[in-house]
Amino acid sequence: MTRSFWQHRSRPPALTCDVAIVGAGIAGASAAFWLRKARPDWTVALLDAVEPGYGASGRNAGFLLQGIATDYVTDIARYGRATAQQLWHFTLENRELLEKELDPTAFNLQRTGSLIVAGTAAEDERLQRSVAPLRADGVPVAYLPPQEVSSRAQAGGLFGALNVPSGATCDPLKLVRHIIAQSKATVCPHHRVIDLMPQNGSVHLITPHRTVAAGQVLVTTNAAPVPGLVRPQGAIRPVRAQMLATVPLASRVLSCPVYSHEGNYYLRQLSGGEVLVGGARHQHAAAEVGFADETTPPVQEALEAYLHRHFPWAAGVRVQRRWSGTMGFTADRLPIIGSVPDAPGSYWAGGFHGHGMGLAFRFGRLLAALMASDDRPDGASLFRADRPALTAASATVTESAPRS
Repeated sequence: MTRSFWQHRSRPPALTCDVAIVGAGIAGASAAFWLRKARPDWTVALLDAVEPGYGASGRNAGFLLQGIATDYVTDIARYGRATAQQLWHFTLENRELLEKELDPTAFNLQRTGSLIVAGTAAEDERLQRSVAPLRADGVPVAYLPPQEVSSRAQAGGLFGALNVPSGATCDPLKLVRHIIAQSKATVCPHHRVIDLMPQNGSVHLITPHRTVAAGQVLVTTNAAPVPGLVRPQGAIRPVRAQMLATVPLASRVLSCPVYSHEGNYYLRQLSGGEVLVGGARHQHAAAEVGFADETTPPVQEALEAYLHRHFPWAAGVRVQRRWSGTMGFTADRLPIIGSVPDAPGSYWAGGFHGHGMGLAFRFGRLLAALMASDDRPDGASLFRADRPALTAASATVTESAPRS
């Protein structure tokens, strides 16, 4: 690629900062916010290949849910009781911090509660068994039988559900923008990093527009590669999610978000009457891997079929928009934090497995604490890159160019 004399001369000057964050989604924005609180004298630059919230952080349903799996007994079986409890309260603290540290009206945070709805008899049984350990661990959930679920969601053909009072919703794109505004970070949109080079105690980030020199770097691009960054191949896999939005309904049919069929379907109704529906990738898992930003007829048809199968009010409702977004998945469904080689105090992080809104603000505080302190903050061990579930990953590689 060439650049004219005029284009070269108009390049902005090189930027020097204490911390450069690559990726202006919910995780990067949150880290910038908490860095300002921990180190108000530090300068922070927030770089994005397109613009803040352009990726999955601005393309999701805006759920603020608790826990990692859809039922607590699965979390316990997968991680152990102590870790399951820690993860649940981590996500609860995430929502509480959003209310405490920010202006909830700026991003339409609503304490709606949430319904975790079973799609099969086996899932229903796990939800029922989750009630006792959740209550013992300080979570006031309740099991709702199928008839009550049908009444609350004006639905049919569903099993029972967990009613989680602490669940909430928000406008995810407004949330990202609000966090960034409060962070006071220097925002650099359209700054795609084409090389990352640790040198002489700092890190140089080469972009098409200018070079950014930082004392420390944090990469929060999820599965998207950053040339020059070394991390385990396949540590974070790109998985596409698809959604649709209906035209506004004349009446209120959903009072809270519904997360059903082990999280493979999810929907909520906005204050304007529109219903957002997402999921169905489990039916086309192989096709939904990668970075392609496009919707596909099989998944979109499956979303509409789910609506029509379980929600009579959806009959004849027109779809006004369809979209997709790329999430980051890890082998054990937990986010991951790794060190940037040859750059002390620098990290890469991501892999929220579709739970970014429920984790990332609290996760950003953890990342900021790692970068701003010599101490290992509470919770860091949960997400370390060398945890046993991830050590079987492929060999370490240096990333070179974005995939498509």
